[in-house]
Amino acid sequence: MNEFGVENLVFSSSCTVYGEPNYLPVTEDHPIKQAESPYGFTKQVCENMIADCLRSNKLTRAVILRYFNAIGAHPSGLIGELPIGTPNFLVPFITETAIGIREHLTIFGDTYNTSDGTCVRDYIHVMDLAKAHVRSLLTMCENDRSYTLNVGTGKGSSVLEAIKSFEKVNQVKLNYKIGPKRDGDIEQIYAATDLAEKTLKWKAKYSMDDAMKDAWCWQKNLAKK
Repeated sequence: MNEFGVENLVFSSSCTVYGEPNYLPVTEDHPIKQAESPYGFTKQVCENMIADCLRSNKLTRAVILRYFNAIGAHPSGLIGELPIGTPNFLVPFITETAIGIREHLTIFGDTYNTSDGTCVRDYIHVMDLAKAHVRSLLTMCENDRSYTLNVGTGKGSSVLEAIKSFEKVNQVKLNYKIGPKRDGDIEQIYAATDLAEKTLKWKAKYSMDDAMKDAWCWQKNLAKK
């Protein structure tokens, strides 16, 4: 970046930097806890590196976007997520089960202290994330400032609610079963989005149903190739 004169950076971080949250919705000034997973640890390390680079003038400006759970695909069905091997995220597992690549979908635990016992996440459509990146670049340069922002919808949805959304909008019945809890899974987390909305003049527009419809369109297009 120094060699080619790159002075500005937008970094894809994650809500995993917060660990198991002390309160909901999670604001940007929530304490950063010991990471619950190696993935979360890498995001914490990168955020610290960026802060060091800003202090030492190796970077002029940076926006750290703490993603919540990105889902969906481009509405055209031409761009989407293509996991290598077994998916690590819920929606690709849903679509691969629906298309017949996977025999069934496993829900990891249904005894959490949530409305239906399954984990709660803040699912945000990738198109909303893309728009947040554009607004981050513009805002960072217009204001000559660095920011750390949550990027989510501000609404928590359970794993079962996500499954039901997919079944409803696509008229496809999913074969799923309940499995044991996974180590490191956070019970529930969703974003306070006020700061991002005010700073970037941005707000998530797409719904869970939109994301599930677009993800299924992408998966069906993949199957034709």
